[in-house]
Amino acid sequence: MHYAEQALLGALLLEPHRLDTIGHLEPHHFGNHAHNALFTAIRTVSSPDPKQHVKDTAWLGAVLAKARHEAPGLTASYLHTLIQSCPRPQHATAYAGMIRADHARRTLREHADRLCQTATDTTLPSPATTVLAQADALSRYLDELTTHFAAHPGSLPRTPASPPPPRQTGEEALDEEHLLLATATAHPDDLHLMRWLQPEDFALPLHGQLYRCLTALARRGDAVDPVTVLWEAQHQQLLTAQVTPADLMALVSDPVGLPDYWGERILRRALLGQAHAVGLRLGVLTDDQANTIHQLITGSRRALAGLSAVRSRWQHATSPTPESQPSRTKSSAAPRAGPPRTTAPPPPTARLTRLTANPPVAGPLGPATGRKSTSW
Repeated sequence: MHYAEQALLGALLLEPHRLDTIGHLEPHHFGNHAHNALFTAIRTVSSPDPKQHVKDTAWLGAVLAKARHEAPGLTASYLHTLIQSCPRPQHATAYAGMIRADHARRTLREHADRLCQTATDTTLPSPATTVLAQADALSRYLDELTTHFAAHPGSLPRTPASPPPPRQTGEEALDEEHLLLATATAHPDDLHLMRWLQPEDFALPLHGQLYRCLTALARRGDAVDPVTVLWEAQHQQLLTAQVTPADLMALVSDPVGLPDYWGERILRRALLGQAHAVGLRLGVLTDDQANTIHQLITGSRRALAGLSAVRSRWQHATSPTPESQPSRTKSSAAPRAGPPRTTAPPPPTARLTRLTANPPVAGPLGPATGRKSTSW
């Protein structure tokens, strides 16, 4: 909003008394450093007598001298340019509102960039905690904006939603999902404690569909083992030319550890992926100059709602288990990370790579990311 900044400064140089009418505005709201310094000087130097100000330029000289301490490149001719850039000094309040809105847009974009950065930073010691703290900072800033920009009807952004970023399907992610499927098959009684994990949390859709098969068997009280899982998967049309019965049997075999350990790792990866998607969405919204500040606030809150849903499940998964619960708890269970691999059950890496490159055709259940898990 370069022209709005020029117009406001021109109005204040012409009629300094209008500084008291423009509302809350800070120097850092200006995007131009020289304008920042000049606005600071206008607020610092005592306002002149209106009648005297019309007759001489003493006050303008004092403002220029003050501003030059921070912006040495400012000249008297530029002050005259600012004055000529102001169409109506009486519209100073409107110009100030435009500057505040543009600063809010830039700050939202900074929050979005930080959210994307923390969600993809592999060096963080506690990535989930850091990402959620950044999301909280963004939410607090949106609350602050709401106090300055009242909402009004029709404030939904019209910017088309970009496709979500591709999920991380590296060897580590696929290996963790394979171990979750295998341990859940070996310990199906633990599945009723893991309602916080959903099929859409899996990086590979096939893994999410197999997890849905496992939870369906457990919910019905049916026998659960690799053969029964294969039978359920066949009914759900998961078998294709690329996905053979041997592939599915391998994915639910060779357990290591307990399901909740691997489930938490999968959910954490999904949480970080969702935070990254939110940051990208906010970046698209703020880049669209057609969006008003009201639309940006509403669109940002809607984007954060998806992250809040995953966050709620993450907090449920990582919260301590009540001591009064009679079933096996995390504190009394075997080490959640599982025993160290002495004879490592090799995950079907070659098959996983082939399945990732050629995902199966969705059956009657539809894509794993398009259905909600059955509540049981």
